[in-house]
Amino acid sequence: MNRLKLLATSALSLTIATTPVFAQLASIGPGEGSLSIVAWAGFIERGQTDPKFDWVTDFEAATGCKVSVKTANTSDEMVALMNEGGFDMVTASGDASLRLVAGGRVQPINIDLVPSYKEIDERLQNAPWHTVDGVHYGVPYVWGPNILAYRTDVFPEPPKSWNVVFEPMDLPDGKPNQGRVQAYDGPIHIANAAQYLMHHKPELGIKSPYELNEDQYKAALDLLREQRKLTSRYWHDAFIQIDDFKNEGLAASGSWPFQVNLLKADGVPLASTFPQEGVTGWADTSMLHVNAKSPNCAYMWFEHQLSSKLQSDLSVWFGANPSVPAACTDKRGMLTPEICTANGSDDFEKIAFWTTPVSNCSLGEGACVPYYRWVSDYIGVIGGR
Repeated sequence: MNRLKLLATSALSLTIATTPVFAQLASIGPGEGSLSIVAWAGFIERGQTDPKFDWVTDFEAATGCKVSVKTANTSDEMVALMNEGGFDMVTASGDASLRLVAGGRVQPINIDLVPSYKEIDERLQNAPWHTVDGVHYGVPYVWGPNILAYRTDVFPEPPKSWNVVFEPMDLPDGKPNQGRVQAYDGPIHIANAAQYLMHHKPELGIKSPYELNEDQYKAALDLLREQRKLTSRYWHDAFIQIDDFKNEGLAASGSWPFQVNLLKADGVPLASTFPQEGVTGWADTSMLHVNAKSPNCAYMWFEHQLSSKLQSDLSVWFGANPSVPAACTDKRGMLTPEICTANGSDDFEKIAFWTTPVSNCSLGEGACVPYYRWVSDYIGVIGGR
């Protein structure tokens, strides 16, 4: 956790001055009638996909705040949308949240106006991807791992390593993996390559997949260039990946529990695993735009999202872990302690959570390759350079 705190401080050192930073809202007034949210697919459900999963309708009836959702497929897209403006909130992962704070796109949160904040998992309450110098810039939503999804008719046993998507090989069904694997369409995927190299090339000395010196970074890019020869698609749309597992001969890919749950429910022979190299992951935070037109509705949503029933149903729907531990035992919801364990609730310390790479890292001032390089170089990898 100290490493992440250093990253947070370094990323924001030019932005957060020594003068105190305060939340804009001191009390909650009447709702403004609407609430626009930028969110990951599946995060804000009103029962349209499956009538059993609806945590918007009751909120709208109770508050008069009509919810609209703009689905974003990557953290970079979320940052771009918040930079453009016109939205009240965003459900941001750790590789976006600190950029939004540093860019002045989100405002500090007055947690005194969120009574259930104290019910949040203690591991998340002051997490460095949304808390800077003791100031909260969001309310934790859900968290989870980036798992390895695989077809069970191809793999009779769970793959033990990420090598099935990184290295050329024949899969257990006797066919090569070339053209049958996918990679994530986002620069943060470089961290997955770095994590793989931490295990297989310890001589590189990688300590964190988000803190890479030039040699370590070059090795990660070289691995990704080799992966490109195997990759059928760089995915960012969860529903397109679902279709690919059904119809396009996809055998294995990094994925989210969301896709796995929907595919299994649809009868597709699919499962997921934590390979031996470990996994990266996401911890998502609801953040309020600095120029939000509906801050009162947003604060009402902050409290609503911490309902243990909402947390329970969302976690079952997405295959995530709730930010409120009580959701694992709330009889009103669908979650159970066994499902929480299966979703990785006991593996928090094993997950390398997404965060924004910065140049001033624990390796020294200017020692690490910053995120803007990740962005341009990953475009080059996908483009074959």
